[in-house]
Amino acid sequence: MLTLAIPNGGHISSGRKDFSGTAGSVHGLEVEYFPFDRHEMNIDVDKAKAKIEKMAKEENKPPKLGMFGGSLFLFPQPIKELAESLHNVGATVAYDAAHVAGLIAGGIFQDPLREGADVVCLSTHKTLFGPQGGAVLSFEKYAEQIKKATFPSNTSNHHLHHLAGKAVAFAEMLEFGKQYARQVVANAKALGQALHERGFALLGEHKGFTESHQIAVDVSKFALGGDMERALESANIIVNRQLLPGDIQAGRHYQNPGGIRIGTSEITRLGMKENEMVEVAELIKRIVIDKQDPKKIKADVTEFRKDFQNVHYCFESAKKAYEYIRIR
Repeated sequence: MLTLAIPNGGHISSGRKDFSGTAGSVHGLEVEYFPFDRHEMNIDVDKAKAKIEKMAKEENKPPKLGMFGGSLFLFPQPIKELAESLHNVGATVAYDAAHVAGLIAGGIFQDPLREGADVVCLSTHKTLFGPQGGAVLSFEKYAEQIKKATFPSNTSNHHLHHLAGKAVAFAEMLEFGKQYARQVVANAKALGQALHERGFALLGEHKGFTESHQIAVDVSKFALGGDMERALESANIIVNRQLLPGDIQAGRHYQNPGGIRIGTSEITRLGMKENEMVEVAELIKRIVIDKQDPKKIKADVTEFRKDFQNVHYCFESAKKAYEYIRIR
């Protein structure tokens, strides 16, 4: 299997056995990594082509699976440029759209099946804003293989209690998806710019920070990612500690890496736009750079959040966001 290394954005499910990754530990796959361009925050196409050819010819172990996508996912990946090289050595081309499915549905990220992927797997609960679950997209010629791999190979039931909620989410995506996806990315770019202006180092700066819902912030000159995650959470700001390219070489670990990852899909659904990203950036700065007490800033976060109580990009509802509904 050829995929991204975890510090370069790969998901733990694609990890090697010695990292307890699903691919290595459960499926017994030998995992190799796509060459990665840290400056561009993307797969290095020329080096990847050379590696595929070397694996097939010199090492006599052509990749059987090329897995695009990942967990830290700032920019569309070069499926078009690499699909032919992978297909030529007999590999299946897959794409992990777990994080970006809503952006793909909104038509603003990339179109993996039409760019050369054979199969796409995705989450139904991230940028695609439904109940927790998953889906597989592919072509008719692979349908029976995928169905059998799903049931009975990997699952024994299909959780009917999710079905209606997913149907509503998909209908809302058809109705509001383009508008939602555009605002999610606009907010991510605006938040990246606002943090940059306040002294933060962000990956992908020369490319506008991101083309997705995520930004990646290197906080290592202020503290470490795990410490920042906890400090921000104590102020009611939820982010994710994040391994960054170079962290392993620098001796940093996934529990306290050099970065944090911030996503804008949830705050976009609450109605926030570019102006609010400036306020969010200022709140983060006060904790990370100014070292103010997070418990004091929590009151400001709570006050700021009071104006954003309704879910947007959805069918109208009388209920507020996160409102508990008692069913008798």
